[in-house]
Amino acid sequence: MSPARELSAPAARALAGVARTARKHAHAPYSGFQVGAAVRTRRGRVFAGCNVENASLGAGICAERGAIMQAVAAGMRPGELRAVAVYTRATQPTPPCGVCLQFLVEFGRDVEILLAGPKGIVRRRLSDLLPEPFTDFPRRRRR
Repeated sequence: MSPARELSAPAARALAGVARTARKHAHAPYSGFQVGAAVRTRRGRVFAGCNVENASLGAGICAERGAIMQAVAAGMRPGELRAVAVYTRATQPTPPCGVCLQFLVEFGRDVEILLAGPKGIVRRRLSDLLPEPFTDFPRRRRR
């Protein structure tokens, strides 16, 4: 599969800006680590999410999955994801966790991942962050 075209610099900054704004709404009273994410579909639609923690720690949700759920609820289907921006205030770029990486693969195998923060944006490919995703699960036929 050939790599997808990268977002232009202005489009990357805009997507990171949406993620930065979403981060402000994060509910992270346990870790104190607020994360915002934004996803862009191949049709140019943008959806945001933020991490939401819960006292039952496993019940929390990451920002990336929250943004994907918004996009799916609006009609995005597998193969339609173009790019993901993740914004944190960490001193180092913060990639999505392993669960989120696998979650993203369902919607785009080689999408651009923008790791954004106060020091700028670092561009990565999903295929670099998760080189051997689990994709061999047998699919059921729709009736």
